[in-house]
Amino acid sequence: MKSIEIPLVGQRDRVYRIFEMVPGVLSWSVLAIPVVLSFINPKLAAYFVVAYLLLWFVKTLLMTVRMVQGYRRLNNTMAVDWLQHANELDNPEATFAKYEEGISPRWHYRNMIRHRAQFDDRARLKDIKHAIIIAVYNESKEIVGPTLKSLTTSNFPLNNLLVFITVEQRGGPQVLKDIKELATQYKGKFGHIEVVVHPDNIPNEVIGKGGNITYAVRQVNKYCQQNKIDPLNVIVTTLDADNRPHPQYFAAVSYAYLACPDPVHASFQPIAVFTNNIWDVPAPMRVIATGNSFWNIVISLRPHMLRNFASHSQTLKTLIDTDYWSVRTIVEDGHQFWRTYFTYNGNHEVYPLLIPIYQDAVLDVTLKKTLRAQFVQIRRWAWGASDVAYVLQTGWRNKNKVPKWDLFFKTNRLIEGHVSWATAPLLLLLGAWVPLYLAPEANQSFVANELPIIASYIQRIAMAGLVLSIFLSIRLLPPKPPHYKIRHRVYMILQWVYLPVTTIVYSSFAAINSQTRLIFGRYLGKFDVTTKAVKSKPNKKIQNSLF
Repeated sequence: MKSIEIPLVGQRDRVYRIFEMVPGVLSWSVLAIPVVLSFINPKLAAYFVVAYLLLWFVKTLLMTVRMVQGYRRLNNTMAVDWLQHANELDNPEATFAKYEEGISPRWHYRNMIRHRAQFDDRARLKDIKHAIIIAVYNESKEIVGPTLKSLTTSNFPLNNLLVFITVEQRGGPQVLKDIKELATQYKGKFGHIEVVVHPDNIPNEVIGKGGNITYAVRQVNKYCQQNKIDPLNVIVTTLDADNRPHPQYFAAVSYAYLACPDPVHASFQPIAVFTNNIWDVPAPMRVIATGNSFWNIVISLRPHMLRNFASHSQTLKTLIDTDYWSVRTIVEDGHQFWRTYFTYNGNHEVYPLLIPIYQDAVLDVTLKKTLRAQFVQIRRWAWGASDVAYVLQTGWRNKNKVPKWDLFFKTNRLIEGHVSWATAPLLLLLGAWVPLYLAPEANQSFVANELPIIASYIQRIAMAGLVLSIFLSIRLLPPKPPHYKIRHRVYMILQWVYLPVTTIVYSSFAAINSQTRLIFGRYLGKFDVTTKAVKSKPNKKIQNSLF
């Protein structure tokens, strides 16, 4: 097997270190451009800011359109009877005889035709097993229990669900005892349920989720070998301790697996929707959670940009081929895309599933701790910038058979995405004021008179997208808990005044922090667990940390 692992810190040569600096150097350079140009040529600085604003104005319009499309598709997808569709794929001749040419929807008909042509070489629905890995650090039964309960609401046959709860040894004996008690309560409800303990201090492993779920999936592989289950027929889904899949999820991913022309070279990506506890969290966290949910919906309509994020599904055969997840990075989810991509020499696609997996927004026992925990979480997500060095090294420096044209576009999107993450909020909100205050007085007339006006017009028009986001965010909310009053719905609208602050602090600053750490080699060497809390009753919180 060719090496696709991230080099250890001591093995990173000078070239790799330069690669690690790329996103940070580019981000700081983009932020410096209007500052430097303000002293050299204020008009040129103004043109740069206006051009940047216009570029993002167009992007915002397109994202608004996709947000509406994605929201509609999300609702339509959840209404589909995926288990029936999967059964029809499993028995194409009977289905064609029943529906003939009028089968609806048309995409299902096309999948039927393709699946019938490959039917003899494909798995049957009854053979599909879902191995569900639930990663636990020190979460209590109040968090893990609802996750297990959500699995029992699945409309997929529960005897085909294999549940593996993987607990960190460093979480302590009480956590292990509680999780074993939970597993005992759910014994007999699934085809299999097992508690796996991930040992502490394994050499060359960072402290994080990657090592935990990798250790667990090795146990999944052993279980399948013992029970003579073909790894090609096993779909592995990773869940955090608070994740609650939609009842249709496992039927939908089974349909995608059957309909996919080449499921081994595929990942299946649901939509992470952060609404489990949305009514309980402070307003700034609600804004961030809602924005992240909508971004996940929007990006699902752009499969060429889609990467693994949080919970995702792959066949066990695929995971075996890639030597499972990386144990050397704290962003094992997004990094798994690149591991699979290079393992199969570019023959890898991520298929969006517009089915939600509901997750918690960040909530700690105090507001101050909540604000900090939110920053830590997004900084960890932004550590995906470390993949830039990995891609430049593995894809461009090492010998491989990956199509270079495809790799070029993927590399460009990766770098541009992280640079925009760090720079766009600052330039969009503050860029117009930089030339105004930094340009020499003799050259300020154009900047002072024109740039703020142009910027305000562009930003005012873009506000239409915000109004639409507010409307859709209300529609996305789960039912209001009975102990909250009607006025709390008004708060859900007023909370958006926090958007400029949350965008800068929890987007730009978090990304800049991660990228600057990469410049100076100050690595995030462990998975900073995001501490969360659960409100079981009004004004009462139970502290728990969550991956």
